[in-house]
Amino acid sequence: MDIAKHLMVKPGSKVRLKDRDPEDTFGIKRNDKAHQKTIGRLGELQHLLYADKRYALLIVLQALDAGGKDGTIRAVMSGVNPQGCDVHAFKAPSSVELSHDYLWRIHQAVPPLGNIGIFNRSHYEDVLIVRVHRLAPAEVWEKRYRQINEFERTLTENGVTILKFFLHISKEEQKRRFEARMQDVTRNWKLSLPDFEERQHWDVYQEAYQDVLRKCSTERAPWYIIPADRKWLRNYVVAELIVQALDAMKLKYPAPTVDISKVVLA
Repeated sequence: MDIAKHLMVKPGSKVRLKDRDPEDTFGIKRNDKAHQKTIGRLGELQHLLYADKRYALLIVLQALDAGGKDGTIRAVMSGVNPQGCDVHAFKAPSSVELSHDYLWRIHQAVPPLGNIGIFNRSHYEDVLIVRVHRLAPAEVWEKRYRQINEFERTLTENGVTILKFFLHISKEEQKRRFEARMQDVTRNWKLSLPDFEERQHWDVYQEAYQDVLRKCSTERAPWYIIPADRKWLRNYVVAELIVQALDAMKLKYPAPTVDISKVVLA
């Protein structure tokens, strides 16, 4: 089965998240051994990407609270060399960042050629939380869909492959995860009141995400809707899609910079 075809948002298509089952497995059976093989392959391809240095890979993770962004990074990137991979978590912009256009801080974090970059939340917050909480008028954020598409087109035309994953969970699963975190001393220290208060805006966020997925899924930088209620399925498909993207680059090791045949070791 072509999992990418099932999960990709066709550019310009109508998106209704209610029609996407967060528990869907597409008939895939859990196979931890096969998943670890994929993780190993990802590590090999990342090493090759780092050596090749013709391309970069940018992975964008978006989700509602408890959607699994951190868990996905831990599970999928466990075999990657940190030297060639950076994770950026975009919080509220600083005063310096606010003195520039909203994409300025994003461009600073785009991975250099040879590297993988992961955005834990991203420039899409400027058409999500900004919209939901009315931090800017509609005439401001409505322009940003086009601006974001143009920004991403510039990146892809300059060697950056972009994978955008929306980790789609149900409201019921979010509640279960919050309740589990409240009982877990290793994680409950990270909880804050805004995490719970955001649930009040669930329906508005769904509408905002639907517009993002519809307006900003392009041929060059498509969105993938990942059913995320089942963590193993989420991790499996994200890893598979990353490996597919790296394989498609046709990476190769560069030739040695010295004539090895003439090197004599003392």
